[in-house]
Amino acid sequence: MAKLDRLGWADGMSFSAYGVRVGLRVNDRAILKRLITRLPPGAKPSDARTVNHLYSLTGFGNNSNGKIRRFNLGYWNLARFARTRNFEDLLDQFESHLQLTVAEYAPRRVFVHAGVAGWKGRAIVIPGMSFSGKSTLVAELLRAGATYYSDEYAVIDEHGRVHAYPRELRIRPAEPTGVERLRPEQLGAEIGSKPLRVGLVVSTRFKEGAHWRPRELTRGKAVLELLAHTVSARSQPEMALSFLPKALEPARILKGVRGEASEIVKSILRKID
Repeated sequence: MAKLDRLGWADGMSFSAYGVRVGLRVNDRAILKRLITRLPPGAKPSDARTVNHLYSLTGFGNNSNGKIRRFNLGYWNLARFARTRNFEDLLDQFESHLQLTVAEYAPRRVFVHAGVAGWKGRAIVIPGMSFSGKSTLVAELLRAGATYYSDEYAVIDEHGRVHAYPRELRIRPAEPTGVERLRPEQLGAEIGSKPLRVGLVVSTRFKEGAHWRPRELTRGKAVLELLAHTVSARSQPEMALSFLPKALEPARILKGVRGEASEIVKSILRKID
């Protein structure tokens, strides 16, 4: 840390997200505003001088430093998490790493990798890791009139209720041309404001040509299904095993492969109705 402290920091801030206090310092004031746009939903500036985690970033917003191309570097506490010549890559890696840090160390919330949509006062939770198609399915639910809660995390409290984590949706197109970011209002949807009880859990993945014939899981198997996608399952297992069963108490749990997301939306909504 003493070596990092000597690098010459030009600006910084601290903020709080879901009970996790985070510090951020940069070598150039010009890049701080760009980094602030990548903070987790609900992050609030803080006056705290003591933080749980410290991010130190040296970046060059124009991807260069005079005639010499420099690496953009990111450190989380003492560990380096990013080393890239492209500043946009640094932003993406910072955002992803910070979200995982908050998700793992939040003291009063359990974060499950899942898409979430609200329907008639209940939450539809779609657990899955990246590339499982959960964002695409959430988008189709929004087009059908559902309320947006998240395409990345189901944030569960001690009562088993799901809170919104309303970052922009990340949709991966069929052609590998990068990720499209969509605001829920572009799909005609509103962002949920109240925590919801879970009405339906849909554990699914895309398989071309597949027909949606889900089987219903027992609550015990569903807890294991969510636990496999819980960020803090290893670091805070007691909290996860306390919160998840409560979340599933009133819910139906379906599992199966699917074809195109648009083909199963009506079936999903009928199940929760």
